[in-house]
Amino acid sequence: MAYRVAVVGATGAVGNQMLEILHETGFPVDEVYAVASARSVGKEVSFGDDIRLRVKDLASFDFEGVDLALFSAGSSVSAEYAPKAAAAGCVVIDNSSQWRMDPEVPLVVPEVNPEALAGFRAKNIIANPNCSTIQMVMALKPLHDLWRVKRVAVATYQSTSGAGQRAMDELFEQTKGIYMNREPQPKIFPKRIAFNLIPQIDRFLEDGFTKEEWKMRVETKKILDPAIDVVATCVRVPVFVGHSEAVFAEFHEPVDVEEARTALDNFEGVVVLDRPEEGQYATPVDCVGEYAVFVSRIRRDPTVENGLAMWVVADNLRKGAALNAVQIAHRLVDDGYL
Repeated sequence: MAYRVAVVGATGAVGNQMLEILHETGFPVDEVYAVASARSVGKEVSFGDDIRLRVKDLASFDFEGVDLALFSAGSSVSAEYAPKAAAAGCVVIDNSSQWRMDPEVPLVVPEVNPEALAGFRAKNIIANPNCSTIQMVMALKPLHDLWRVKRVAVATYQSTSGAGQRAMDELFEQTKGIYMNREPQPKIFPKRIAFNLIPQIDRFLEDGFTKEEWKMRVETKKILDPAIDVVATCVRVPVFVGHSEAVFAEFHEPVDVEEARTALDNFEGVVVLDRPEEGQYATPVDCVGEYAVFVSRIRRDPTVENGLAMWVVADNLRKGAALNAVQIAHRLVDDGYL
């Protein structure tokens, strides 16, 4: 059976990746629609090497008869149009933060909590988690199954692509400008991003944490275990693609480094690259274009009784966004939901 699929936000970085990965993974499509805002109508985007799709206007697009819609157009767009698509009988997989904490909407990483999909019919919407949360829970899941995670402290090093194409352009223009003795003028980011680090992603909350740091805490609880405590510091770094995380996990039971390494290496979607003495550890450059979450520098944390430290890297446009959404779509088909 083949399906009619719409990609909303098709002209954006993640939307383009969704189209690419739908084609790469052989998702059974009958027809694909590229949908975006009015300013993109008439543009063309690629679906595979040979097919060009003309962009349709979201405001007038009819979701009647569309089986599946992958949304990557921002929270306000999803708030307005995802319920309309769902009401028309279309299953929505949404990449924004709009629906993630809705108790009637599953928040899914297919390798971690596929059972959560069973509840999607309540609103006909499935939420894709935050990019930084996805790669962290991928690394935590096999270890949680062994020893039960008690607490996680994480520092993230997040690329500019997490803030969209204009953010990547700002990094490029600022970097070029510095070499030409032009003072960078921040527009997308609150401070200069070129040759700098910014310890703010999203807005600050009353408790001093940012919304991004809050997302990592509450989403991990919803996906993996509500009993897990998470504290995060999220930092934007001058990298185009690829998020990195220094993860320090404390467990309820004694841990073994070699057993952890084996469990991670055997977990679907995780690749262990961990021979630091030979220079083998993952960096953002290594993961661009890859499907896997890479885990390196696995070691015991001597500051807590049952602690483990690790370095986790992934392509945030792929596993952190588009790939995870397409994997959810495949799971819906494989489990007979579509």
